[in-house]
Amino acid sequence: MEEANVVPEHVLLVDCPDRAGLVHAITGVLFRAGANVTSNHEFVDAETQRFFMRTGCRGSLDGAAVRSAIVDLLPEGSVVHVRMAEPRRIVVLVSREHHCLADLLVRHSYGELGAKLLAVVSNHENLQPLAEKFSVPFHFLPHGTLEREAHEGQLQELIGPLNPDYIVLAKYMRVLSPGFVSAWRNRIVNIHHSFLPAFVGARPYHQAFHRGVKVIGATAHFVSDQLDEGPIIMQQVIPMDHSYTPHDLARAGRDIERTVLANTLKLLNEDRVFLCANRTIIFD
Repeated sequence: MEEANVVPEHVLLVDCPDRAGLVHAITGVLFRAGANVTSNHEFVDAETQRFFMRTGCRGSLDGAAVRSAIVDLLPEGSVVHVRMAEPRRIVVLVSREHHCLADLLVRHSYGELGAKLLAVVSNHENLQPLAEKFSVPFHFLPHGTLEREAHEGQLQELIGPLNPDYIVLAKYMRVLSPGFVSAWRNRIVNIHHSFLPAFVGARPYHQAFHRGVKVIGATAHFVSDQLDEGPIIMQQVIPMDHSYTPHDLARAGRDIERTVLANTLKLLNEDRVFLCANRTIIFD
């Protein structure tokens, strides 16, 4: 329940075919609804001729009425959302590696993650004590001899009722089937241990070492039907030199994976990511 005198914050998101006068028309609706615009970003993608807009505002808005009024002004094929500025709900999937999960748990515990971490789900048991230290529910779903679809059916039964906004693959080392990905289209986020598309597959840091790389990086992206080819949300790199062993590269890679994943979740939590074909538009 909201405290007295607290003014709600909203975020307006628009994705539509471009035409003249869109900003004036959209902000006019907000003005007439009594909203005070506190931030605004717009972008027109030249290739698709689509207009993207993210507007933060304050005021006791009727979100459904504002959305309806804006939709009536826009061309066919437009997508409009009016959302309360509140934490997004996430479920984290992990396997054996702890570094990304540990970072998310610490940030969540201290209110720095932004998102609400509903549960941790794993096909191994070794990270259960870590999750329990932070009082986050942990669910062990071993895959054993199960077919992939059967195991994912168990995942779906567990995750579905939690109704997360996003599923976060924090070093979850199983490839998801097209059926599962389709059920959570554009709502599954993965952290990849290299600067995609470089060094895809096994032993990426050994690959990097033998190529004599001078930078190593991490990539966060939406999961698609094609392995490691979904729309990229964020990438970062750090410098390396000839003195780094594969072990050194892996250690540095883990550090940057933590940072990239946390920053990606911040962008998603604040509704700063738009999809444009197989690319993303980021308002930061």
